[in-house]
Amino acid sequence: MTQQVSTKECILCNSNSSYYKSNRGIDYFRCEKCESLFMDPESRLSLEEEKRRYLQHNNDVNDIRYQNFVKPIVNFVIEHFEPVTIGLDFGCGTGPVISKLLCDRAYKTALFDPFFYPDHELLKTQYDYIICCEVMEHFRTPATEFNILRSLLKPEGALICMTELWSEDKDFDKWHYNNDPTHHIFYNKNTLKWISKKFNFSSYNSDDRLVVFKTVLN
Repeated sequence: MTQQVSTKECILCNSNSSYYKSNRGIDYFRCEKCESLFMDPESRLSLEEEKRRYLQHNNDVNDIRYQNFVKPIVNFVIEHFEPVTIGLDFGCGTGPVISKLLCDRAYKTALFDPFFYPDHELLKTQYDYIICCEVMEHFRTPATEFNILRSLLKPEGALICMTELWSEDKDFDKWHYNNDPTHHIFYNKNTLKWISKKFNFSSYNSDDRLVVFKTVLN
């Protein structure tokens, strides 16, 4: 019998992390510092397998259910930013529905996705707002991604995310969010607090699935 690995280095903060539990034959670890919960990196899909998984998603930008799902982000942008501002949809995937809905309101939002819109020139400028809809749980090296995202925000900018937070009262085995093999890391409210402080955001707010980090005014 293979001996159970009891500790791993956290993929977010590099601290010691303890074995949490197994699901679908995959081990998950909980960080003792930032309190993230992450998949054993040795169990990850390859990048090619991950891309094939994303191609199976039915992300039709004209699907009303899909549009309703992302409305919290769209509404936040409309309420807090004018159409003259510039945004970035980071990890937009195959169906950039948020950009489509914002474009209908005369907003300009650039598209970046490492698989489907890999224009790295877009990562050399700054934006008033950055959208990460159902993306931060896919980060393989989250510290690197958050550092990049923070550097791309203008003063008084906002990183607007959508994800499901984990908590101790969730039934992890039945939680649908850990059934996706491309979900590498899960965050709770204490993890968000750690991210906000570590990457020099002025504040953060989480409400249901919507998580917003704001930048420090220079």
